[in-house]
Amino acid sequence: MMTMTQSSSMHEAFISQYPEEVAQVFETYPVDEVLEVLHDTPGRDNAKILSAMTPSVAADILGAMQVELLTETLSQIEPSVAAALLRRLSQNNRENALEAVSQSVATEIRAFLEFPEDSVGMLMDPRFFALPQDLNVEKAIHQVRTHAPRDLHEIYIIDRNQILTGILPLRDMFLAPEHERLQSLMKRDLPTIHPLESQEQVVEVFDQWKVFTIPVTDLSGRLLGIIRNRDIVEVEKEEATISMQTMVGASKDERALSPPWFAVRKRLPWLQINLLTAFLAAFVVGLFEDTIARFTALAVLLPVVAGQSGNTGAQALAVVMRGLALRDIRPTQWMRVVTKESYVAFVNGVAVAATTSAAVFVWSHSWGLTMVIGISMVLSMVIAGLSGAVIPIILKALNQDPAQSSSIILTTVTDVAGFLSFLGLATMFASFLE
Repeated sequence: MMTMTQSSSMHEAFISQYPEEVAQVFETYPVDEVLEVLHDTPGRDNAKILSAMTPSVAADILGAMQVELLTETLSQIEPSVAAALLRRLSQNNRENALEAVSQSVATEIRAFLEFPEDSVGMLMDPRFFALPQDLNVEKAIHQVRTHAPRDLHEIYIIDRNQILTGILPLRDMFLAPEHERLQSLMKRDLPTIHPLESQEQVVEVFDQWKVFTIPVTDLSGRLLGIIRNRDIVEVEKEEATISMQTMVGASKDERALSPPWFAVRKRLPWLQINLLTAFLAAFVVGLFEDTIARFTALAVLLPVVAGQSGNTGAQALAVVMRGLALRDIRPTQWMRVVTKESYVAFVNGVAVAATTSAAVFVWSHSWGLTMVIGISMVLSMVIAGLSGAVIPIILKALNQDPAQSSSIILTTVTDVAGFLSFLGLATMFASFLE
């Protein structure tokens, strides 16, 4: 005979292994009954269930949780999903929820709640109505009658990972057979926009698609909110005003017609910093003055090593900067990003070093010089790739603007790494260069 402990273990195992099925069942239960079950369920399983539920239902459950259960659950939900649910709550409830969790968790969630002033994220409405694609029409109609706003005209369709998969007009759903699933009724061709895109892009999408609403999704396709046509009209009015202002140079940032002293004040500090970094690179070259004097071929090949390492670092920097800007990565994921970019730089370094070594041998007929430039090429490119990844992440973690100073720091690192590896190896293996 099965004991209560065995029954409870099977209950927990089912919830842990089949959160999507559990989520579908819970969507038909009253909130208070769902909370009774979640109270005795581990936080990680609660997070899986809420992440797979219809967003409006999940937000209602999250908002009704007691502090202890809320803290445990929010700490286990992916920050972007937690932010999407918290946006549906009132300002007070949202702040209370963020105060309940640890500072590190709250910081990660807030990163997905805050958007630049002129971005799509500031314009979007997070209180959209969406339904999972695996629901049949009968269950979908029940949810519409229970949770949908009165002015609903169309339903966004998502999967159990909150990924946008299509759109379904309300009329089409009510006319369909009750057993039909939403995924077979929805239209898959629809526009999307990222929350960090500029608001001008909203107008372009609206003009191109002629739609009533535009869904806002992250890089994974997860639905975050919608832009309504009335908001789009406001953006068009605002953009017309901004255009009039920019014609007379009314902006905090430098433009083509900004006063000369304004441009000087903006540019000169960074030029001075660049000068200091150039002196640092020159100092490194000066350390190997004797070696360069003995082997003049080194001076000819030095820009090749520095140039390749600089390009490698710039590639890594551009990818990571875009990831940070679009919030595709977070500073806490630095190890994964650095490992990936270092590996890419190593593979590219080996390939470029092979080509370079072959060309240098044909030119110099020196095995020693060929070996030195091949090894230094790999070393400098790996260091450059690693630096291009880690520098903007460090600046972001320190609450500094990565776009403002990453390139200057990276240029210094790649130049010094390139010069030091090439000239250092040449000095160590000078006997092979004779």
